[in-house]
Amino acid sequence: MANFKDSILVAPSLMAANMLFLKDEVQAVKTAGADWLHLDIMDGHFVPNLTFGPDIVNQLRKTFPSKNSLEFDVHLMVEPVELFINLYKNAGADRITIHCEATPNLHRFLGYIKELGCKAGVSLNPGTAIETIYPVLDIVDQVLVMSVNPGFCGQKFIASSVLKIEDLAKIRKIRNLDFKIVVDGGITTENAGLVVKAGADVLVSGNSIFKSKDYSTTIAALRHAHT
Repeated sequence: MANFKDSILVAPSLMAANMLFLKDEVQAVKTAGADWLHLDIMDGHFVPNLTFGPDIVNQLRKTFPSKNSLEFDVHLMVEPVELFINLYKNAGADRITIHCEATPNLHRFLGYIKELGCKAGVSLNPGTAIETIYPVLDIVDQVLVMSVNPGFCGQKFIASSVLKIEDLAKIRKIRNLDFKIVVDGGITTENAGLVVKAGADVLVSGNSIFKSKDYSTTIAALRHAHT
């Protein structure tokens, strides 16, 4: 199994960007060294907010083609999730993460995402036990631990999320699996080291990056917070 700590990835969450200048914001984080672009897709039903649809993602993908560019990490906070998978695959997603709480057919749709050629991820809310996703850990490419309740930017990091990260890291080692552990919600330069020490491989951060004065400095600080 790979040693994920050799390279911590940083994924700016676009929902925290200046929506009037999305192209410029994406270019700025790309130049600043971001690894993935995290795209939170909210439907106002599964979560109490709306973000952007597939047309916006598609326009960004045309501007920033897959080759030699950011990976588009699409996080579907929608229900029913099966209505959205093809839309975002066709819009240019490289990775698609779905919530275990959003469908009773989790294994089926994770497999379908992989059949489409995307990396498949499963996410769980703060109130959902990690045992819920144990049956699909052998087929996913990433597990997204929500460290806030989904729906809004700027929430405070839920400290108990660290225990979930630690448990996922342990089960990954015991079962010799190679999924990445992604953490999303309230990630700052102050707590990034804590979640990486617990086992996180990918840090999703919105306000900490897009509200900072220097994206490059903030992304570098997140990436090296554990050192």
